Formats: sequence, structure tokens, C-alpha cells
Amino acid sequence: MIGNWIDACAAGDIENEDVIRFDHEGLTFAIYRTEDDRYFATAGLCTHEAVHLSGGLVMGTIIECPKHNGRFDFTSGKAKGAPVCVDLRTFPVKVEDDRVYVQIDA
Repeated sequence: MIGNWIDACAAGDIENEDVIRFDHEGLTFAIYRTEDDRYFATAGLCTHEAVHLSGGLVMGTIIECPKHNGRFDFTSGKAKGAPVCVDLRTFPVKVEDDRVYVQIDA
């Protein structure tokens, strides 16, 4: 099913190799910007203990959870380091007119 494109933030709101939090209709997302200006979105809470990933450390395409240092590849959502073992949900992203849009299921 095709979802709605939601305006999440300005492209410049996210520093290179960083993450920000985006909340929409009761859901929390994490929006990422890579060093080479690619943008990605995942569920905003760690699958281990529901901690906000926006407080974590971005290293390349890895986000490290700020609580127990679990790691995910935010380009695919794959869990990459203990204690996390459940992948993150990912969402399509597009950038138009310097705005970042996330496609959320309808």
C-alpha cells in the first residue's frame, strides 16, 4: 500500500553524519543524514529497550543506541551489535526543495 509523504524537516536541520527525532501522529522516527548527503529514516526507538535513537551516535551508516550501545545499520535497519537482535523498521525518504519527506504507511 502506498503511504503518505510527510514533511519531516528541512534538509539543513540535520548535520552531516547525524540524526534527529521526528514525531508524527503518536509515532517517533529517526531521520539520518550521511556524510555524503544521503537521508534515511527508521523507527525512532531502539528495539531493545525503546530508547530514543536520536540521542545516539552516528558512525558512517551505523547508529549506536545511547543506552546499551546496540548498533543498527540505518540504511537497511539491520541489527549489527548486541544487545539488539531485532531489526529497525525503515521508511522511504525523499528530498525536494530542501525539505526531507518520509513516506509513512497510510
